[in-house]
Amino acid sequence: MSKGRYFVESYGCQMSMHDAERLAGLLERDGYVPAQDTASADVVVVNTCSVRERAESKLYTRLGELREEAIAHGREPVVAVAGCVAQQEGEAIARRASHVDVIVGTQAIRQIGRLADAARARTGPHTLVDINPYEDVSFPLGAVRRTDPVRAWVTIIEGCNDFCSFCVVPYTRGHERMRPASAILAEVRDAVATGHREIQLLGQIVNHYEAPDEAGLGFADLLERVAAVPGVDRLRFASPHPRHVTARLIDAYRRLPNLARHLHLPVQSGSSRILAAMRRRHTREQYLDLVARLRDALPEVALSTDMIVGFPGETPEDFEETLSLVRTVRFHSMFSFKYSPRPGTLARQRYADDVSEGEKTRRIVALQELQRSIQLALHEDMIGTEVDVLVDGASRRREHEMAGRTSGNTVVNFPGEASWLGQLVRVRVERAGANSIWGRVVGVEPVPPAARWGN
Repeated sequence: MSKGRYFVESYGCQMSMHDAERLAGLLERDGYVPAQDTASADVVVVNTCSVRERAESKLYTRLGELREEAIAHGREPVVAVAGCVAQQEGEAIARRASHVDVIVGTQAIRQIGRLADAARARTGPHTLVDINPYEDVSFPLGAVRRTDPVRAWVTIIEGCNDFCSFCVVPYTRGHERMRPASAILAEVRDAVATGHREIQLLGQIVNHYEAPDEAGLGFADLLERVAAVPGVDRLRFASPHPRHVTARLIDAYRRLPNLARHLHLPVQSGSSRILAAMRRRHTREQYLDLVARLRDALPEVALSTDMIVGFPGETPEDFEETLSLVRTVRFHSMFSFKYSPRPGTLARQRYADDVSEGEKTRRIVALQELQRSIQLALHEDMIGTEVDVLVDGASRRREHEMAGRTSGNTVVNFPGEASWLGQLVRVRVERAGANSIWGRVVGVEPVPPAARWGN
């Protein structure tokens, strides 16, 4: 007999989305069952992210909506706030939203079942709070309710030690803690056993990994171990730091056919002066040198990046350096953001937010227009070629179509069947847009791993 129904809604990065899978799995392990929506749930978990602007105000707006919904339905679900904003704000959330029953931080999500039980059993209005900095990064094997039928996220590092001046992650996720390689490999094997053909390793600086349970085993070694697990058809990771891209990591791309030919390589700015203020620990010249070395070793590699515009002190000349870097590198995709001060960060304490909102908007529009034109040109170059696609769901564009990604992470839409989910198909590209390409399937049989190198 179940304890009740739960619903988890999540916002933000891949790490947050995977935390939501973990929260759901933990609640199910403790006797709860999924609800169809928040209105029918006995426990509602709002899993937050504090990286984006206005994260806190969006949370309070959502909490107000949940309160109104509960009143309208005559119900009183346990409302829990989890994730980075919970870690950042702590008990302040309860002072602004008194109907919140549980606040659980990023390092305490394993306590969600216990806290939900205690909140449902208590008689007083006191909010239960656990934002303790737990050092233990172990996680119960199998206690993850994976929402993607094809792709499985596997965390290898918790926290970050880099303290980039704009970034809130070290303050909300804690210092860097590595998971044992044995635990990571056990989770990979478990994910493959449940039909997941693509593994994506996660960490704040994922390529800084060093195994705590096996001396000398670094990130490139871990990639080899994971790639060797039978059933891992594709292997990805996010997000690396440019300064930790080693010769051994570059060589891993040459040696591991199931390591996806895509590398997300956040640069944040094209100006060395702004990069220094951001505490990124690499210059424009070092980044471009790394790109050249990557493309010399692996010409087909698809590069994506993160970019911030309007960082304190960014001049028009600094921004032009960003545009020129983008023209030089020709990224396959980009996540771009307007700078906003995040709580507790060095940039908020040290620098005046002196680029106007209007100028930030002008710059990000110019950057995104440039990136869109580059993506369109890169995709048009693919017309007439054949690419191997791992089918991961229905197309968002049209009914009766399926979609998937190439090894280089390009989204491909094509007429297909739902039975192809999780299969590798070969697609001839016929049309291209800025965000995806379209084609027709010319083969559904699995392709030998050594041939899966195209973008």
